[in-house]
Amino acid sequence: MARTLLVTGASGQLGHLVLEDLLARTSEDTIIALTRSPERLRAAFPSAKRLEIREADFDREDGLAAAFSGADRVLLISTDALDRPGRRLEQHKRAIAAAAAAGATHLVYTSITNPVADSPLPLADDHRRTEEALAASSLGHTILRVGWWLDNYLGALPSALESGALVAAASTGKANFISREDTARAAAAALAAPFEGRRTLNIVGPTPIDHSSLAAAASKAFGKPMAYVAVAGSDKQKALEAFLPPPVVSLLVGFDLAVARGDFEVSSSDFWELTGRAPLSAEAFFAKSAG
Repeated sequence: MARTLLVTGASGQLGHLVLEDLLARTSEDTIIALTRSPERLRAAFPSAKRLEIREADFDREDGLAAAFSGADRVLLISTDALDRPGRRLEQHKRAIAAAAAAGATHLVYTSITNPVADSPLPLADDHRRTEEALAASSLGHTILRVGWWLDNYLGALPSALESGALVAAASTGKANFISREDTARAAAAALAAPFEGRRTLNIVGPTPIDHSSLAAAASKAFGKPMAYVAVAGSDKQKALEAFLPPPVVSLLVGFDLAVARGDFEVSSSDFWELTGRAPLSAEAFFAKSAG
């Protein structure tokens, strides 16, 4: 039976990958892509069949009902609104309400590993409260608690390789890192699945590793020596404040501190069971990135 699958944040990096995965599947499902930049998305998918592109702005309630109209299953990709406390949660709540009002039966949400109340990671509170909003809604849902992306290291990797030091405030903590591509694969699989109940899945990498192992994997892939240098959270914060905006600094330092206390060390077979394949290891990810 053909369904209508809706993807929010479709012009973002994760949303783009999800659309590619869904369009590559042999299916009669119609795909609705929501974005604030419809023209950019049309240019990226100029001749895609089964794809309908709609404009939507989660900062505004007007027009959201029409944007979600006809959707059977919804993928809510968590937004990147970090400029004002509470804005991100407000956006998520509007999207959940619009999906329910449109008659959707199931919503897939990209949360984060261990969004506990006392987490040093600023994003954790928005994710935890979005999960609570989903639980209070009428929607069936799949919560994907996604590990930290290996991709997040690629921007700073050239300078780290040049200096020979991967600097972090993670102490000896470990994390089950995962790639953005694998996250997209899991999100597309959950959206396209027939599951209609309520479940929480951990979408994480195959093995928990510390930053020393992370540095070694990148060093081997790119052929340059690099070692992990552990620093205090306050020291990393001061260093980052020189060239990054405060919300990004809080995010990066908060992640390190969450790793240090074990919040991101969560092993699970959920990715395998959802997609039928194993997620990339850090070694494989960096080898692929190095070309």
